[in-house]
Amino acid sequence: MLITMKVDASTQATDSVIDMLTTRGFEIHTIRSSGAAVIGVNGKPIPEDLAPSLHTVDGIDYVQMNPHKYPLTARASRPHGTVVQVGDTMIGGDLPAIIAGPCVVEARDQLLSIAHDVKRHGATLLRGGAFKPRTSPYSFQGHGELGLEMLADVREQTGLPVVTEVMEPGQVEMVAHYADVLQIGSRNMMNFPLLRAVSTIDKPVLLKRGFASTIEEWLQSAEYILAGGNDRVILCERGIRSFDQSTRFALDLNAVPLLRELTHLPVVVDPSHGTGRREMVAPMSAAGIAAGAHGLIIEVHPEPDEALCDGPQSIHVDDLAEIVQKAHAISSLMHAPEPIAVPA
Repeated sequence: MLITMKVDASTQATDSVIDMLTTRGFEIHTIRSSGAAVIGVNGKPIPEDLAPSLHTVDGIDYVQMNPHKYPLTARASRPHGTVVQVGDTMIGGDLPAIIAGPCVVEARDQLLSIAHDVKRHGATLLRGGAFKPRTSPYSFQGHGELGLEMLADVREQTGLPVVTEVMEPGQVEMVAHYADVLQIGSRNMMNFPLLRAVSTIDKPVLLKRGFASTIEEWLQSAEYILAGGNDRVILCERGIRSFDQSTRFALDLNAVPLLRELTHLPVVVDPSHGTGRREMVAPMSAAGIAAGAHGLIIEVHPEPDEALCDGPQSIHVDDLAEIVQKAHAISSLMHAPEPIAVPA
């Protein structure tokens, strides 16, 4: 059973419903920080008279008896959508959120310079890896906690909230101490102990799609986080593996409008990993916003060919401005209140 409270329902009304259900022995999962409160009810068979009785309870909007495989994540649980606030940025609203920065934190001065540049060009969040999962054990793996300290220091100097990856459950509290958004990378999308760990942290989570995962598997991974009580989840389409080696991955833009239909969670697109080719980042950024994405996460570097990680897919910092301008223009067009007249 799934219970959706009214948008204006008080905290007391929600608590009253939860208390009533737990008293009757049901297991409860609740989300309520980024929109209308939603209460998942399970743990034992639901009696037939429960739903009709709940319709009369103050604050309840509607009740679903047979919810989805991912009931808390499904659009039906919060039809008006979830907006995740990070600093002054609203991810899931009408304005596209732009997350930009290097693939991996290399040096403090370089990171600070990049942060100033991406902020000047319109980014509102800074990305950067401190812990990097690499295919080869000999590739640069990041600076670890020192990298996190650099990110936090740069945030203090620029005001840009920080997005960085966490790789294992034991790192969650440490990364959350430094970062504003915890990223679950593609390789860890089905790391269920990690998903449970971030579900208990009071920080937004950016959940990347596994490069060999279906949409349903992805949404069920998100359900782990929501079921633990954290509804500030941002989905990131970052490309899936295909038979064609022309690009690093195939950026699945079909996923964007489909997700907008299936889930209330905001969706961003990663054209850097999705293509693996810097010359394709700009057009696929525009395509992602046109498909309905709420934002972009882009890898930038002052000298892409010298980057310690993912240089071929990193754009030069000065190329970000045009991408941001086009993203806002496309988003404005899509959210125009009146259709734009086309000459016959």
